[in-house]
Amino acid sequence: MADAPQYDVIIIGTGAGGGTLAHRLAPSGKRVLVLERGGYLPRERDNWDSTAVFVKGKYRAPEFWLDKHGNEFPPEVNYYVGGNTKFYGAALFRLRPEDFGELRHHDGVSPAWPIRYEDLEPYYTQAEHLYRVHGRHGEDPWEGAWGEQYAHPPVEHEPRIQQLSDDLEKQGLHPFHLPIGVDLTQNALGGATHTSVCIRCNRVDGFPCLVRGKSDAEVVCVEPALQHPNVEMITDARVTRLDTDPTGRTVTAVVTELADGQQARFSAHVVVVACGAVNSAVLLLASAGDAHPDGLANSSGVVGRHYMRHNNLALMAVSREPNDTQFQKTLALHDWYLGADDWDYPLGGIQMLGKSDAEQIHGEAPRWAGAVTPDMPFEVLAHHAVDFWLCGEDLPLPGNRVTLDTDGRVRLTLDENNNTAGLGRLRHKLQKMLGRLGMHEHHLLSRSIYLHKGMPIGATAHQAGTVRFGTDPESSALDVHCKAHDVDNLYVVDTSFFPSIGAVNPSLTAMANALRVGDHILQRLG
Repeated sequence: MADAPQYDVIIIGTGAGGGTLAHRLAPSGKRVLVLERGGYLPRERDNWDSTAVFVKGKYRAPEFWLDKHGNEFPPEVNYYVGGNTKFYGAALFRLRPEDFGELRHHDGVSPAWPIRYEDLEPYYTQAEHLYRVHGRHGEDPWEGAWGEQYAHPPVEHEPRIQQLSDDLEKQGLHPFHLPIGVDLTQNALGGATHTSVCIRCNRVDGFPCLVRGKSDAEVVCVEPALQHPNVEMITDARVTRLDTDPTGRTVTAVVTELADGQQARFSAHVVVVACGAVNSAVLLLASAGDAHPDGLANSSGVVGRHYMRHNNLALMAVSREPNDTQFQKTLALHDWYLGADDWDYPLGGIQMLGKSDAEQIHGEAPRWAGAVTPDMPFEVLAHHAVDFWLCGEDLPLPGNRVTLDTDGRVRLTLDENNNTAGLGRLRHKLQKMLGRLGMHEHHLLSRSIYLHKGMPIGATAHQAGTVRFGTDPESSALDVHCKAHDVDNLYVVDTSFFPSIGAVNPSLTAMANALRVGDHILQRLG
């Protein structure tokens, strides 16, 4: 185990948190080492093949975690440069100001954050501009204050989604353009220009982008960071533990298994963990030692606890008229985000999913047996499909947690009925409107294949909350700068730091926070 040279910063992980932080630190001249567990995602035809991506799970990590009963399940994780952003839908929402305060839900309380929306707002703007987010502030009457307009106009609705937007407005609702990160230049009709990187296809959601038109962390942050001579990256480098000095106050070595099976030790003035909420907790727990017997930075006992993943439903309605939409992910609705006239608690949000196709629908066929007319072939059903994503907040229960078995296997304990009443009501709201939205009233079908064949515990794409930040070292692992209370040079910048998750995709908040923490680290390093 040869010791490597000293770095200023080591970043473990290249997703929304780690990749964005690398981009922030790169121009500083500080010596930065990025360690990525995976390699580069292969660019191949299967990137855009529904059967390969959704039915066979070709790019999913070849590993299994355990549930609370000891049963194996395949988690929805991907180990590549860019992390899970290679496969995300690039829906880049801000949390609402209310999400930063204490919110009462049907099943309990969503806790307040130690920072306010106003503290993160400038970084939200920076992240939106960095990740080429297309949208229009001011359309959603309940969004938070914004300092600058999006740098890019919203992705225009195609005719069937424009009709849906118009029909929703006729119901007195307030649909708005979904903020999405794509490298798109539109012509006067909303189509992609001949120089646009994004081609407005139907592969944006859940697929890696073959033409590099989606704003993932590899394309937007990691590759530009590596253009700086002070930044280097090692791929296929799996960090197995963090060692400290005898006091336990300083990380002295990042112990890493390299692609050839050799073990290396790297050191830096600052070490940043950004492996995803589950794997960041796993790394800290695996780094237990004499000074940290319950896991690194875990004197509070919260590391691994308060795991969240949203209450999600992927649903498909059947339009009476054909739906020729290709780029369907352009609309969202937050009228019931914080409550409704018949419900005093938050319900969540509705947004469009990427357009389903015959291969995805064929994969759902056994689950849908008898739910649709038998004389409607898969291709016809796909042509009439309109796809929705419903997202509700789950609560950070201490019993929802990540642990390590004695053999080192990851165990995820989860209460799958955590605060689900609001999501049920949100589905009912959508179901009641179908007839007025030009759709068959009784056909609102589960697209569970989008959630890896309907195993709720396996739907880990929105994982958050296992290394929460706060002002009290007794109840949080990190301080307001996402530095460990217990360790002077250890930070965590993925979605682990979330005390609550709200009801929108967490990626933009992770990106904005990485920029915020990056400024703090640069100030610390002088």
